[in-house]
Amino acid sequence: MTRLDTKVAIITGASSGIGRAAALLFARQGASVVLSARGRDRLEAVAEEIRAAGGTALAVPGDVSEEAHHAALVDAAQAEFGGLDIAFNNAGTTGPVGALPELSMAAWQTVLDINLTSGFLAAKYQLPAMEARGGGSIVFTSTFVGYTAGFPGLAAYAASKSGLVGLVQVLACEYGPKGIRVNALLPGATDTPMGRHVANTPEVLQFVAGLNAFKRIAEPEEIAQAALFLCSPASSFTTGTAMLVDGGVSINRA
Repeated sequence: MTRLDTKVAIITGASSGIGRAAALLFARQGASVVLSARGRDRLEAVAEEIRAAGGTALAVPGDVSEEAHHAALVDAAQAEFGGLDIAFNNAGTTGPVGALPELSMAAWQTVLDINLTSGFLAAKYQLPAMEARGGGSIVFTSTFVGYTAGFPGLAAYAASKSGLVGLVQVLACEYGPKGIRVNALLPGATDTPMGRHVANTPEVLQFVAGLNAFKRIAEPEEIAQAALFLCSPASSFTTGTAMLVDGGVSINRA
């Protein structure tokens, strides 16, 4: 039920971390993938790795905070592969870590543009393309931070990622009758470059790992598997959810 044969998927933030793991996994499951990230060379390397393994991938470098990039991704999916069925809107940033009074307006706006406004822009172009196909699945990467737990120093990150959950709920209601499912994926601490930006010392890593029930950091592939579930027919009656994949950090008290 998690096979994606004949499906076309956009994956943002695909050059590293969870996005890269999802790109490799979705391609192995049969999807043709359109990959987005700012770094051309690393993105092309992921696309080439997929092609070398017998999969189908197209790299479209760009910035998710720019509207034209989202239009280009959908145009590429339609022109190269005939349409769009799946979108894993995964690109994001933690932004500066520190007390809110020290956060500049420019830094606040940058985090919102990358994490939240990009979700609006993605959906603006992805929804009509999926409606033309008779349905589809959109997944946004959010976080448990600001949803079930607060983390000092991450106000902009928490606010922007929590906003995605509200966006998901509205879009799920609006587009459910058109066969489009919309969900949020809320990972816990994961071994990615962005995760290591926050957990950047052995002491902090140990502390973060100790917050969840498993007492470890997740691998990107574990989060990608959850994204695959939400994007695949296996979750055909799942929409409007904020699905925690956090190792139990939201309920752990020991």
